[in-house]
Amino acid sequence: MKIKFVSFFSAMGLIFSATAAMAGPDHGHAYDFGQPGDPQAVDRTIELRMGDNFFDLGAIEVKAGETIRFVLHNDGALLHEFNLGDAANHAAHREEMTAMFQTGALTPTGAHDMSNIGHDMGNKSAVMEHDDPNSVLIEPGAREELIWAFSKATGLEFACNIPGHYQAGMVGKVEIR
Repeated sequence: MKIKFVSFFSAMGLIFSATAAMAGPDHGHAYDFGQPGDPQAVDRTIELRMGDNFFDLGAIEVKAGETIRFVLHNDGALLHEFNLGDAANHAAHREEMTAMFQTGALTPTGAHDMSNIGHDMGNKSAVMEHDDPNSVLIEPGAREELIWAFSKATGLEFACNIPGHYQAGMVGKVEIR
């Protein structure tokens, strides 16, 4: 009986550890180009304005090891996104964004209701959320911030992955200096 008791708690510990690892702030995403930055350790601020399907900057320069506060202004009439990643990251994220639009969680103007997404027999863990640490949604007329500590910037882009926006040219390069 004692062995079963210990085994039960050992198994529960493994389940808890695995669940905690999956529920961490990056939701299983690993980023070789950096991580969310500490607001107290910001090296500099980059302001970026966006309109309907353009960024006002085509490229930004960063140093490896630098922590940047991005101040993002949406001057357009549509919902936009600021997302850091390489081309493969953006392609995968665009698929997620398309699904969010198809289910009604996101609309072109930004009104969103994430509660419409759970389709797994009421399983709340199946609910999609736009909560990747390398990405922020900016509603029309809004200002948002994203703080990122860069480890490297090879092949890195900033982009809006709202369906059709990346393809319309809403993408820029992150260059290492």
